[in-house]
Amino acid sequence: MTPLADRLRPQDLSEYIGQKHILAEDKLLYKAIKNKQLFSMIFWGPPGVGKTTLARIIAKETEADFMEFSAVTTSTVELKKIFAELDQSKKQTVIFIDEIHRFNKAQQDAFLRYVENGTITLIGATTENPSFEVIGPLLSRSRVFVLQPLSKEEIKQVIQRALTDKERGFGRQKIKLEPEALELLLEASYGDARVALTTLEVAVGNIGLSGQSVISRGDIEESFQRKMLMYDKAGEEHYNTISAFIKSMRASNTDAALYYLARMVEVGEDPLFIARRMVVFASEDIGLAQPTALVVANAVFEACHNIGFPECQENLAHGVAYLAQAKKDRSAYDAYFAALIDVKKYGHLPIPMKLRNAPTRLMKELGYGAGYEKYTNEDLLPEQIKGHKYLKKG
Repeated sequence: MTPLADRLRPQDLSEYIGQKHILAEDKLLYKAIKNKQLFSMIFWGPPGVGKTTLARIIAKETEADFMEFSAVTTSTVELKKIFAELDQSKKQTVIFIDEIHRFNKAQQDAFLRYVENGTITLIGATTENPSFEVIGPLLSRSRVFVLQPLSKEEIKQVIQRALTDKERGFGRQKIKLEPEALELLLEASYGDARVALTTLEVAVGNIGLSGQSVISRGDIEESFQRKMLMYDKAGEEHYNTISAFIKSMRASNTDAALYYLARMVEVGEDPLFIARRMVVFASEDIGLAQPTALVVANAVFEACHNIGFPECQENLAHGVAYLAQAKKDRSAYDAYFAALIDVKKYGHLPIPMKLRNAPTRLMKELGYGAGYEKYTNEDLLPEQIKGHKYLKKG
C-alpha cells in the first residue's frame, strides 16, 4: 500500500500547507505560478517541508511536463541524453532534481547549457546550503527559495487532514489522538510533515492490531524509532554546530561545549574532524596561558585515530572539558596575524645582513652574517618596520 505521506501529498496550492513567506498571494512565487511564468529555482530546506510536492504543483499549475530525478540514483550521462531529446522536442518541461547537492560541480555544469537556452526549467531541492553545494553559474540563473520547518500549527493541520480524509487518510476508521499523544507528535516531528505522518501511520497500524481507535502518548513513543537530530555534514547546520562548539569552549562554558560535542557525535560526525578543531583551538584560544593544552589536544587526536568510535568519544569529552576550563590567551594568535598584515603590506623586505645565512666565502665577504650575536636585545626586524610590536605581553 502507498505510504500515508504519499497518499496525502497535496495536489494543488489550495491543499499545500506551510511556506506562506513565499506562497502568500502577494509573493513572487505565488504570482509566477498563477501567471504560468516558469523560471529555474532551488528549494533549500530541511526534510519533510514540501520541496518535492511544491515542484510537482508548479509543473501541474503551469501546465508543463514534469520529470523527477534523484541525484543519488541518476547519472548526469542519463540526464544529458534526456535534455538533448527535450531540446529537439521544444516541450516546456520542469526537471526536478532531488538532493542536487549530491552532484559534484563538474556534473552540475552539464545542466547550464539547457537551463540557459530554455530547454528545461530546473528545480533543484537540497537540504544543504546551496552557497556551498551549487555552482555559482547555476545559482546565478536560478532563484533560491528557503523553505522553513513547518510550525506546530501547520503540522497539526497535516495530522488532522490524515485523521479526517476518508479517501486518502484514516477518516473511515475514526481514529482519535489523545491530547498528550498529539503534543508529543507535534514536538518530536521537528517541523517535518513526513516524520509526523509516518509515525502516525505506524501508530495506527499498531493499535489496529489490538482493535483500539484511540492513540495514546505511549503509542506515539513506541512509533518513534528515535528522535531526529538535524545535521548535514557539509552544509549550514554542520558549520553552525561546530561554531557553537568552539565558541562554547572559548567562553569556558564546559556544559555547552559538551552538549554540542554530544550532538555531533550522536549524528555520526567524524571524530577526527572534531579533534582537529580542538588542536587548532588549543593554540588559537589557549596558547601561552596553558601551553600543555596543545599537548592534550594532540593526545586526543591520536587517541581518536588509534582507538576509533565509539570508545574515543570518552577521549573527546575529556579533552573538551580540559580545553573549556583552561585559561585563555589569544596573544600568540593575534601577534602572528598582525605580523602577517605587515608581510602583505610591505612585501618581502630585505632581511638585515647580520641575520642572513653565509654558507660560502663570497657571501661572508659581502657581509652576510657579519656582526651577528646569538643573544641580543637589538631590533632584528627589517629596516622599514623596525619598532613594530606584535605580541602584546600582559
